Amino acid sequence: MGKVLFGIIAAVASFMLVDSLTCNKCNFGVVGLCLVPQQDTCGANTTSCYTGKATFPSLSTFLGFNTQGCLDNNTICNTTSTNTILFTNYTTQITCCSTDKCNPVQAVSAATTSARMTITATVGAAVLASVWGSLL
Repeated sequence: MGKVLFGIIAAVASFMLVDSLTCNKCNFGVVGLCLVPQQDTCGANTTSCYTGKATFPSLSTFLGFNTQGCLDNNTICNTTSTNTILFTNYTTQITCCSTDKCNPVQAVSAATTSARMTITATVGAAVLASVWGSLL
């Protein structure tokens, strides 16, 4: 009976010692800010967190799009590639790291959201006034 109990305790302890990697997750980010930041517990075979950024060299002031999470395929880690979409070049850069939450995420805070909403509302009102003015 003692050997069975010891076997059960050893099995439970081995499962408790297996620790999964936790990465910051961002399905879609724009201008360096994540719209819905989350945490992701990676699978057993995952050893890397990643941050992917797509930027447009012709738009130097635009910070581009980003995504983050767990990465199973380490062959694309720390790579940069250049592609074209609609006659516009863009660069994709993927960086990886291997410790918990090593891919920092910058979330959209309430203050920046309200400021952006104010700017959006102002620009929207100006466009609407311009359209109405041209119709009258």
